Amino acid sequence: MRLATARTGTGTRAVRVTEDGLVDLGRPDVGAVLELPDWPRRAAAVGPALPGDVELAPVVPRPGKVLCVGLNYRNHIMEMGRELPAYPTLFAKFAEALIGATDDIALPPESAAVDWEAELAVVIGRTVRRADEREAAAAIAGFTVLNDVTARDWQYRTTEWLQGKTFEGSTPLGPVLVTPDELPGGVRPALPLSATLDGEIVQTADTSDLVFDPVALVRYASTILTLRPGDIIATGTPGGVGHARKPPRYLTDGALLVTEIGGIGRLTNTARSS
Repeated sequence: MRLATARTGTGTRAVRVTEDGLVDLGRPDVGAVLELPDWPRRAAAVGPALPGDVELAPVVPRPGKVLCVGLNYRNHIMEMGRELPAYPTLFAKFAEALIGATDDIALPPESAAVDWEAELAVVIGRTVRRADEREAAAAIAGFTVLNDVTARDWQYRTTEWLQGKTFEGSTPLGPVLVTPDELPGGVRPALPLSATLDGEIVQTADTSDLVFDPVALVRYASTILTLRPGDIIATGTPGGVGHARKPPRYLTDGALLVTEIGGIGRLTNTARSS
């Protein structure tokens, strides 16, 4: 099943994406659908059609939490000259950072080093705390695509990363949530991931290269705090980021960033000076 949050003339609507078009799910967004105790049944129900040419909002526009994982692809860890971690490196974003699948990325005037990070994102579909492996797997509603656009000069102002990671209007999320049953590997999907900048492939990997897989991340994060429906976990980025290049390369006004994960979908975002 594929779910999305569509923009309409009267606000956003949660929809199921089918080969025949969009089915209105009667809720304002995917996050609201996931809050329903029987959301899989409700999301699969027959409903009225919506026009197929609508724009898509972030798949969950106002998640309660956006947890992010740093240094979680083996090739990216090697690229950055670090050792494989014993535990996930966690930081956060806030909902104000999120944009839709085709929205412009806001380049803040305060930064001269805005970078790209293509990522697989986990969407939580069930409240869970201190999950064991079975509970963690069951808590995963599905997966979507995220680009953890990062102001590197702000990220490295201190040893804490958050300030460079959550600039407003910087982080595309979407286009759809895809449930694990539709993906090879299920809750541990093995999918091709890529980022393209102005037509040049800058990142390419397979999500099977993750050090900590989605189930392990749900278990770890739920030990710290309760995960709730609609929460997002961004699982980390592979090698190929601009900051690690010699010389470094960053997003500029008008640059076209395409982030794609096979079996899920594509984000197509233009960077714009704000």
